[in-house]
Amino acid sequence: MTFDDLSGRVAAITGGARGLGYSIAEALAREGCAIALFDILPDVEESAARLAATYGVPTSWAHVDVTDQESVQAAFDGAAAALGTPQVLVTAAGITIWNDSVGIPAAEWRKVMSVNLDGTFFAAQSFAKGLLAAGAPGSAIFISSMSGSIVNVPQNQASYNASKAAVTQLAKSLAVEWAPSSIRVNAIAPGYFLSDMTRQFTEANPELAADWVARIPAGRMGEPADLHGLVTYLASDASSYVTAQNLVIDGGYTAI
Repeated sequence: MTFDDLSGRVAAITGGARGLGYSIAEALAREGCAIALFDILPDVEESAARLAATYGVPTSWAHVDVTDQESVQAAFDGAAAALGTPQVLVTAAGITIWNDSVGIPAAEWRKVMSVNLDGTFFAAQSFAKGLLAAGAPGSAIFISSMSGSIVNVPQNQASYNASKAAVTQLAKSLAVEWAPSSIRVNAIAPGYFLSDMTRQFTEANPELAADWVARIPAGRMGEPADLHGLVTYLASDASSYVTAQNLVIDGGYTAI
């Protein structure tokens, strides 16, 4: 399935330099979207250039700390100047830190919350400002997690779980608030996915990886491409009546 209405639209992706964010950027570029990549990582420029060369779409990039409201706004202003007002947003920037809750330092707790929740909000805020100024509709897609509705085991990650639950509720709240302006907001809640970083971890920790897979009815972890269909659907007009939803894509993990 292709979504021809996406051709020529501008999509902004936080955390887009690598991993799931970059893979999602590829899916949108394949549909003809111009791509603005935002990331704190130094290779964001190279990633944007690779997208442009591979898919023949305009791209821009910015080094962005998503926890810094001014940095995020500057990135959106730059993307709008270079490509046009973004009408698609994907918030893929996020971190997780495993730690026992009785010992987690305040700074560590706040870092997870700041990147995952504050970063999502600041990106959505700047995205909506641009759309309202342009009088244009748009679709924001938050990358939440199945961890917003279940507790992963055996690892302890209360800060991550709580932050992703908050992201899910944020999507619903903003969707209702911005619906009169034709700005849709949805969340995607992936289960265990083999991003580049996760693949390195599972190869180094095969017993834990086997434990995770044993709990997944589909019998495998997700591949980044497993997100492409859902993301492009939510970005396109084909989902024009879908908003305020949290769509779980986890191979059945949360069903048992």
